[in-house]
Amino acid sequence: MFSQLKSRFGSGLAVGIIGMIAVWLIGLVILPQLLMVDYSFRPNLLPADIGGPKDAYSLTNYETLFSNKIHLAIFFKTIWSSVLVTSLTLMVSYPIAFYLAKVATPQKAALCLLLLIIPFWINEILRTFSWYIILAYKGPLNALLLGLGVVDRPVRFLSGDGGVLIGMVYAYILFMIFPIYNAIESLDTNQIKAARNLGAGWIRTHWRVVIPHAKPGIATGCIMTFMLAAGSYAVPALLGSPGSRWFTQIIYNWFFEGGDWNQGAAYAFLLLIICIGFIALVMRVFKVGLGDIAK
Repeated sequence: MFSQLKSRFGSGLAVGIIGMIAVWLIGLVILPQLLMVDYSFRPNLLPADIGGPKDAYSLTNYETLFSNKIHLAIFFKTIWSSVLVTSLTLMVSYPIAFYLAKVATPQKAALCLLLLIIPFWINEILRTFSWYIILAYKGPLNALLLGLGVVDRPVRFLSGDGGVLIGMVYAYILFMIFPIYNAIESLDTNQIKAARNLGAGWIRTHWRVVIPHAKPGIATGCIMTFMLAAGSYAVPALLGSPGSRWFTQIIYNWFFEGGDWNQGAAYAFLLLIICIGFIALVMRVFKVGLGDIAK
């Protein structure tokens, strides 16, 4: 009797969890995306004209991007900068992940992970604003460089895209470190020792042994970092200059300042398509499937 009740309770709990996940996916992910797509193909009309003859599907909202050279340039710059952020984050994260997984003792690894996580207990906006203070014209970084005699005058770190790149690498580094760390940790250390004993240098060992094993983790980290960077708003808004606008800022302006949700939806949908294309490209380059990434 007890086993039957336990089985029924377990089945009911499983059904309940699956139901909540389904409601979350349908209500908060799928339906809003479908609504955004619908908005993107329709014109921005007065409430009285909605459903009338003017309310027809067209590609006008998408043509606006390709006819506006400024917005198109910002769009391509955002994609390129997001790729650059992903590459920089990978270069910074890979050595850290390898050290934590294969070099550091369990105590040191736990301490390093704690030090990495603690700053992320603070709100993202506050963490980004701290970089604004550090990189300011009269901030502590410039004071240090001047004190050491490295520069003769303060450097304007926030006058271009440099501050945005630094802020994004810092903001999204954990999304790169943890997937790579999990992948490398599962690698048998004896394979690394065997490669070293057979005369392979560190670079060749990583290229032929570690990186092939860590491909799912690297792909996962690249996907998450790129999508977060391409969809970021707070970091470019706080650390960017007027000449380094992000495409998400244009989308924000269409929605909340211009009041044109239809145009904003078209811009947002194009950005979503690019992100999906990047996911497919990364999976093809690293030759991994969704099952490998899910691990």
